Formats: sequence, structure tokens, C-alpha cells
Amino acid sequence: METKSFGISGFAAYVPRYRVNLEQWCDWTGNSWDKTRAVIGTSFRIPGVEEDMYTMAAKSVLTLIERHGVDPAKVGYLALGTESSIDNATGAVIVRGLVDRVLASQGKPRLARDCEVPEFKQACLGGVYGVKGAVRYLAHDGIDRVAIVVAADIAEYERGSSGEPTQGAGAIAMLLEANPKILALDLARSGNASTFRGLDFRKPFARYCGQTESISGRVRDFPVFNGKFSTACYVDETLAALEVLLAKRGGSRGDYFRGLEAVFMHRPYHKMPVTAWALGYLFALGHDRSDELTAYCAAAGVDAKALLAEMATLPGRAFESDFEGTVSEPYPLTAALLKAFRESPAYKQVVDDKMRLGSKAMMGMGNLYSAALPGWLAAGIEDAALNGRDLDGKEFLLIGYGSGDASEAIPARVMKGWQTAAREIHLLDAMADAVDLTQKQYEALHDGVPAPDLAPHPGGLHVARVGDRKTGNLQDYGIAYYSLGD
Repeated sequence: METKSFGISGFAAYVPRYRVNLEQWCDWTGNSWDKTRAVIGTSFRIPGVEEDMYTMAAKSVLTLIERHGVDPAKVGYLALGTESSIDNATGAVIVRGLVDRVLASQGKPRLARDCEVPEFKQACLGGVYGVKGAVRYLAHDGIDRVAIVVAADIAEYERGSSGEPTQGAGAIAMLLEANPKILALDLARSGNASTFRGLDFRKPFARYCGQTESISGRVRDFPVFNGKFSTACYVDETLAALEVLLAKRGGSRGDYFRGLEAVFMHRPYHKMPVTAWALGYLFALGHDRSDELTAYCAAAGVDAKALLAEMATLPGRAFESDFEGTVSEPYPLTAALLKAFRESPAYKQVVDDKMRLGSKAMMGMGNLYSAALPGWLAAGIEDAALNGRDLDGKEFLLIGYGSGDASEAIPARVMKGWQTAAREIHLLDAMADAVDLTQKQYEALHDGVPAPDLAPHPGGLHVARVGDRKTGNLQDYGIAYYSLGD
């Protein structure tokens, strides 16, 4: 009996047109442009007052359906991965409703009535959980159907906080099916990890008390976070997920890292995944008892035996299961090797070369939370197609992460003939025609109010108004009403 593969056959992106240029932001705030560019990126997007997460998600899904000629009646699964929901009861079904209305207005059939509409929430990992759910659906009760997963978020931080330059907004929709056209996902060999960390990154409802609503009804969703601690949590949880994947594979772990064609990770800002991946390679060398690791120890003045003892604590112990106010490096001896590793020829091969695809585009997009990994993956595949890179049969590794914390590491294989579907991604087109904001315009949109000297929204799907009726036969307080046009 033929064994089917399941995976991704298409991507479509939506990003708001309003852009904050980080070089200009550095002038406004007195931050270092050289440091910001190297560590974070070059710009981020911010939604208009007429947009919310659901309109962005729906627009990307509609583009996906149109570009790939998807029969709406065949869509049996529409999942939403997000941490920006503004309704505590529904989520993906709102996206479904907006998609249905637009399709009907165009004289097209709506999505299948028997379409599942789950929403996944685990900070920035929701989109990956949605993808795993889609593969499981297709492999069982979704035979001969297709699935759509949309990851959509609005990453926003208080002005003046360390997270401010790591903002962003957008949505990435993915088409999944049997015998996929771009990537086959191998869940059987994937790795995962989760640990509760109390004060890493949270969004308690108490933040909303007394908050003034914006024009669109979207509340300002500034997280409670602890930057250095959150970075350490990211590193530790991704290393733990990698450990599970590598234990399943067996063999030389260093060879596996070197043999991958590319790696795509959750990307809140440019440097975070780079550091985690570099540390992952050093852990792989430790498992292999590699002479290469011994050389790095000698260059860094680190005792090799003490280093291996430190590495042996993964994944059994979880780094600081709760935050006590003191931030420490979870693996200090391993981190001490990073400088020596960065100066070696292996660093270019294992880190730079494997994380290059799509990286430039993502530095200009900003942090998309749950859409950050799907966005980077789409950008990388489009980058390879536009530059004629041969990827047939090559292996990728996808590593997702959600604060609080959980991580997934999923191997993926590029399908033969992937270029045709890859040329339909058009991520760079979705990022074109950006409107660079002035400081006053940025601050207004950040506050959820109309910005001075900005033209009205260009039409299409948008929030028309928000209900305010709390009593009577029909209550609609806080519920958004959407318009399909001007």
C-alpha cells in the first residue's frame, strides 16, 4: 500500500501597509541604529485603526484560496493560530465568517459547512500546533479534503520598553494536503518540549481593566514580560525539543546539523534564533564527544569535563521553573564557547548558510508572533525559487516556540517540483507599497486612534464599527461589525 505524505502546498501573506523604519525610530528614541539593525532588524509593521487580527487572517486566507484555485467545498479544516484574539469564546469561526462573506459577494461558494474551526493558543506556537493538527486531520478523518491553517498576530509593546522595536503585525495562511506540492512534514520524527515558567511572558486579563477601546475595538495588548529571562527560556526550551528529535534519529548529531539544507525557527527578532541554533550545534558536538568541541573549549579556556557535565543536565532539568528576580545564563559554559565557534569556518556552514534563506525579508517585517516561523519559511522558499536554488528532496528543520513555554522541532522534506507553488507565495509583493510613518503617526496608531495626515483605509474588508448595546433584546457590546468595501 502506498504511504501518503502530508504537508504544505501553498502560502499566502497579508501585512499591514503601515511601516515603522527602525533607523528613524532610533532617531526618535535615542537608541543605537547599528545595534538595533544587527540584533533586531530594519523595520516593523503596525495595523491601521480599521484592522484587527481577524481581518488580516481572512485576507491571507482569501488570497490563498484564489491563488491556488482551492475549492471551498473541499476545505474541511480551518485553524487559527494566534495570541491576539479579542474574543474569549470564538476565533477561527470569525475568520471563516469573513471569508464566507467575501466569497459570497464574489459569487463563489462558501467554505464547506462541515469545516472544523479550531483556534490554537500557546503564545507564538499556535500556528505550529495548528499545522500539526491539520496533518493529523488529513491523515485520518480528512482524507480527500484539504486544510488551511492561518497564523495571525499583532505583536505590540509599550513605548519605551525593551520590546518596542520588536513589534510587528501580519498573517500567513498555509494550504495543507496529502502529497503536498512544497513541503512534506515528518511528525513521526519530530521533537517537542514544554515547561511552565510563571513570569516569562504573560497576558493576564487584568491588563484590560479600565482600558479605553480603540476605534476598531481592539484592546492594546502589551504583554507582561522579562526580556533576559524570556531569552533564556527560549534557548532552553528549543534545546529540549531538539534533544527529543535528535534522540529519535540516532547517529551523529553533528552530521545531522551539517547535513540540513536550511533551518527556520521562531523569530521574535533577528539574533534570538541564531544564538539558540548555534548553542544547539555545540550541544550536538558534546553528545558526539567531538574533537571540534574540544578545540572550542581550548580556545575559550573552558574545562571540557565541566562542560559535558553541564550539557548532561538537558533535558532532565528545566531552567528556572519560576522567576525569582535573578536572571542567569542557563548554560554558562556552553555560552562561553560561542565566540570561539563564531570565529571558526564551521559557523558559516552550520549557522550563517543554513539561516540565510528569507532572512533579509524577515528583518523588514518585524515580529509576527505565531506567524513569525510560517513567515520566515514562506520567505525562505520564495527566496530559493527566485534565485534558482536547487532544493528537490532537501531536508529542512522547522523549530517553533511559544513563551510560557513550549517548543516543537519538525523535520520537513522539499518536494520535487516545489518551484511552481513557491512562485505563488508573493511575500515580497505583500510587503511592497509600504507607508513609512512619522513619529506622531506611529504613536497615534500605537494608541489605536486615527493618525494625522494619513489617507483613509484603501477599502476592502475592514472593521466598520463596534457595538455598544449592553441591554435590551439584542446585545452587541464589544462585538465588531465588518464591512466588505468602502
